[in-house]
Amino acid sequence: MTLYQGLYQALAAAGDEVWVNRLPEQLAAAFADSSHGDLKRWQQVVDDLPDLMPSSVDLLESVRVGQAEDISDEMRAGLREQLMQLHPWRKGPYRIFDIDIDTEWRSDWKWDRVKDQIAPLRNRLVLDVGCGNGYHCWRMLGAGARLVVGIDPTLLSVMQFQAIRKLHGEAPIYLLPLGIEDVPPNMGLFDTVFSMGVLYHRRSPIDHLLELRGCLRAGGELILETLVVEGDAQHVLVPEGRYAQMRNVWFLPSCAALMLWMHRCGFKNIRLADVSKTSVEEQRSTEWMRFHSLAEFLDPHSPDLTCEGLPAPVRAVIVASAD
Repeated sequence: MTLYQGLYQALAAAGDEVWVNRLPEQLAAAFADSSHGDLKRWQQVVDDLPDLMPSSVDLLESVRVGQAEDISDEMRAGLREQLMQLHPWRKGPYRIFDIDIDTEWRSDWKWDRVKDQIAPLRNRLVLDVGCGNGYHCWRMLGAGARLVVGIDPTLLSVMQFQAIRKLHGEAPIYLLPLGIEDVPPNMGLFDTVFSMGVLYHRRSPIDHLLELRGCLRAGGELILETLVVEGDAQHVLVPEGRYAQMRNVWFLPSCAALMLWMHRCGFKNIRLADVSKTSVEEQRSTEWMRFHSLAEFLDPHSPDLTCEGLPAPVRAVIVASAD
């Protein structure tokens, strides 16, 4: 696929051969027509987007592509309608030629909690695991990364990313419709690996930590963000059924337990960078994501509990290095 030729070249230049050889087959399978009933429609939306030349771009303080004066009001209305066809937009926000894509998540708030807690990204090879539509990937590129690779198996998220990338223009940033299990084990390629909002969806969190460690070069840095609960190093919540209406939530450890797991997996210099309770201002329904969101997932009589009676979402960021 010509869209990924730059990625193949960058990975080869970085010394990777195994993944470069596997990727074309993996991508062909992920984008097969039978993989999702809406894929052709989403791809058509991306293909139909106009070829625009933004007068300026900001990826450092936000994800902004273009200015209001770059296009006419009529063209902006049409572009807005095209982008709306990729609803629901969950990660953002984006400002595209003066169109505000007000996403479900204020992902910029999470980035603000993370960006000053990590090693500088300038000239680094970065992997973002479970990246959604790639919002944080753009912020990583804005922070100076040499190459950003996001992976997420959700095809709508991939199409949203491709839409933004087409409007932005060519850049060393790619989103692959793959999961962490599709990355060659122990490749030891990336300087920085992010896993934000993934661990609690994994049936085996220890295996996920080992997979992440295997992606890092020696001395590389992991930024892990996940749901946590209060408690000591032996405390882990395993929901009996759903958690905040999510079906696939398996393990919510305490911060101490999670740091112990990371130690057992061989990580060094493990430190707790942030703990924040998720608010209904950070995750909410919008015009660009019209389904239920956090407000409907909490106990209406006690915002400290989910609608299932479990502790309301609290997220921690832990930073560690590979040995």
